[in-house]
Amino acid sequence: MNIAAGGSAIRLSLNWVDYLILLLYFVVIVWIGYSIHKRQRSSQDFLLAGRSMPAWIAGIAFIAANLGATEVLGMAANGAQIGMSTLHYYLIGAIPGMVFLGIVMMPFYYGSGVRSVPEFMYKRFGKGAHLTVSICFAVSTILVSGINLYAMALIMEAMLGWSQWLAIAVSAVFVLVYITLGGLTSAIYNEVMQFFVIIAALVPLTVIGLHKVGGWSGLRQSFSGTHMMSAWQGTGMGSVTNPIGADWFGIIMGLGFVLGFGYWTTNFTEVQRAFSAKDMSAARRTPIIGAFPKMLVGFLVIVPGLVAAATMGNLFKNGTLTYNEAIPKLMQTYLPNGSLGIAITGLMASFMAGMAANVSSFNTVFTYDIVQDYVRPGRSDKYYLKMGRWVTVVGTIISVATAILASQFGNIMTYMQTLFSFFNAPLFAIFILGLCWKRLTPSAGTWGYIAGIIAPLITYIVYLRSVSSGHPIFQTPTAETLYGAMISLAATWIVGALLSAFTKPKSDAELEGLTFATGGMKYFRTSKAGKAAIREAVSEGVSMPAAQTGRLPWWKRPVLLGTIILIASLALYIPFF
Repeated sequence: MNIAAGGSAIRLSLNWVDYLILLLYFVVIVWIGYSIHKRQRSSQDFLLAGRSMPAWIAGIAFIAANLGATEVLGMAANGAQIGMSTLHYYLIGAIPGMVFLGIVMMPFYYGSGVRSVPEFMYKRFGKGAHLTVSICFAVSTILVSGINLYAMALIMEAMLGWSQWLAIAVSAVFVLVYITLGGLTSAIYNEVMQFFVIIAALVPLTVIGLHKVGGWSGLRQSFSGTHMMSAWQGTGMGSVTNPIGADWFGIIMGLGFVLGFGYWTTNFTEVQRAFSAKDMSAARRTPIIGAFPKMLVGFLVIVPGLVAAATMGNLFKNGTLTYNEAIPKLMQTYLPNGSLGIAITGLMASFMAGMAANVSSFNTVFTYDIVQDYVRPGRSDKYYLKMGRWVTVVGTIISVATAILASQFGNIMTYMQTLFSFFNAPLFAIFILGLCWKRLTPSAGTWGYIAGIIAPLITYIVYLRSVSSGHPIFQTPTAETLYGAMISLAATWIVGALLSAFTKPKSDAELEGLTFATGGMKYFRTSKAGKAAIREAVSEGVSMPAAQTGRLPWWKRPVLLGTIILIASLALYIPFF
């Protein structure tokens, strides 16, 4: 391995073993898609995996769908640039939202029988909100898919010498093949495999990197006198000196509540994996199971970033390397051939997992929520199965175009966070208000959501102008996304509440099972008939299956598992206060 003279600082020398590993990976993902293709007989098989997945497979796919290029490279870059402050994106910005989805939101999603997040909006608020959310989701999903494609193209160009167009074409074609053949089932099984490939790439890199800096104590010593190993220093109100540029309230409320809950509970790219689960119990456990490896992944991307900053910080400072090249540079420096092939395959898997997750959710929403409901209603199921495959092709082609759009932004991680503040924050705001307040009307839900998009857009424009004038209203672009998300939440709730005072709400019968006050609590407790059956069985000495009695083993109880993961995440924060 060496740095190409006069070329990229992260150019790699791969031998035939490395290329063979990469080739085998491509063969396997296509084979998975082809083998599943034979079993695709309905649109639900193709778009929702037949709702047959066990919790552990859905859970791993849930977290793998999030392990795209922006996660692996972007968070490692943050680790190299801002250190352990990056931990907030995991322990506050992810874990609580995933647990909340499993304990609170999935019972409503799964229990109401909807096929997508926008379809829940249809049941709760009607056609106006449904169509608005469906279109916004389709647009945002394809934009994020383009971000993954562009990030992959940049790294493949630098590491392997591929042109950006070749890298985009290779990834897009393989994703297109296995999604078109096997649909969501193919995406999920490939995501499970990709998860382990990514871990196999990151674990050796983390272990070897720590060894090179003298272990954990050596890493801490490398940053003595700085804030790099602390997550909370400099977050006091009125004395913000942390690299995120936000105080503790902005981090907890903006990142943890609005963006974190908004992303993990309403982003159908992730939630779709829980929809594929075989029953309510499995659906609720899916995001909570995914939360356990999410904590591991956090350290597997942050620590290599810190190692890169400790061992080659001068290369970042003089511009030889960008922070996005932290992990590729470590691979070049420390990994031998063979291991390098696994690492490259792991990076490729992360790129393709992120793109495939967005394309598979795009085809579901576009086929069910737009085509079936508004463009071509009343057609046969075979028509929608065929349509789902064509939508996959179109979505992949549009992703290539949005990859070009992503290239216009200097920081793609900030670009993606901005998209989330535009689309996910107001959707979560209207969802949670609609669940808790049955008086929220259909008109209020629709216009509240639209107001929640407009408000952060205006905030973003004002921020850009303030930067141009030399007097930024927020310390960093990241801080703008956090406060922009809070502004979105406030705008959504205010407009929703005001319009509800002047418009007609749905009746309790129409809202059955869609709010806490109109039968939604039935998803969280055993019915009276069920309790009576349990008492009768106990009195007669007859055993009943655990699923019927509700007395599941501890590892199948969402609330208990969620409590364990929240306590564990808080414990992980302690060394970094």
